[in-house]
Amino acid sequence: MLFFDDGRNMMGTKYNISTDTLFYRTHSLKPNTWCNTLFMASLLFCVLIIGACHQAGTEDVTSEPKIEPAKSHPQAAIEDATQTPAETSLFDGKTLGNWKITDFGGQGKVYVKDGSIYLEQGNDMTGITWAGPLVRMNYEITLEAMRVSGSDFFCGFTFPVNDKYCSLILGGWGGSLCGLSNIDYYDAANNETTRFVSFENNKWYHVRLRITPNRIQAWLQEEGEEPLVDMDITGRKIDTRAEVDLSQPMGVATWQTAGAVRNINLRKLTE
Repeated sequence: MLFFDDGRNMMGTKYNISTDTLFYRTHSLKPNTWCNTLFMASLLFCVLIIGACHQAGTEDVTSEPKIEPAKSHPQAAIEDATQTPAETSLFDGKTLGNWKITDFGGQGKVYVKDGSIYLEQGNDMTGITWAGPLVRMNYEITLEAMRVSGSDFFCGFTFPVNDKYCSLILGGWGGSLCGLSNIDYYDAANNETTRFVSFENNKWYHVRLRITPNRIQAWLQEEGEEPLVDMDITGRKIDTRAEVDLSQPMGVATWQTAGAVRNINLRKLTE
């Protein structure tokens, strides 16, 4: 028992603080000490509040979706057909105007001279693409085209057929082959539109192209004569060869050949 009492006394003496002692020490603090303690606690509390608000504000800003400027679609520049006059010239004979040089890569020079657009020989293609108002159905295009030099097509005219595209090829595959590319995935050399014409260099050829809902027609002669192409396209797959995709929606291109075009006109047909 004596050992136990001594142990309690030792433990109480070494580790415990009596109630009287605690009360005395607490109430013996000086007023200045209390003020300092309260000030530091208040300051710490304010710092914590400011830090929390700053973090919340930062999260709100970074989590807000970014607004990016609208990107224009390539077709946005193409106006509705109802805004196009019934008959209009697509080339004024002085500047390229709405015709843009097609970036085929390896293209030759393109320039206007003597009322014509000249397309110098490229490696492999040179061309121009229309960036103005577009008619997609029930229309005629007329132009004059000339081979200056070379032995392949001097006029690959790509045009819209409603929401599809096709190309009229003049003088391809050695200089004389004509036809439409593509019909049911076959190009002008491998479908029923294949024709052969002996073209001369530095001679202008009058071209007339007519697009109606079920038919594509093309002439090299004046009206009233037999068409070069007269294709019923009902149920047929219409597209272009990959090489001339950059000519869409409408354009003129040459293949390893120098050519020229002039007097390009469009006429809307009455339905």
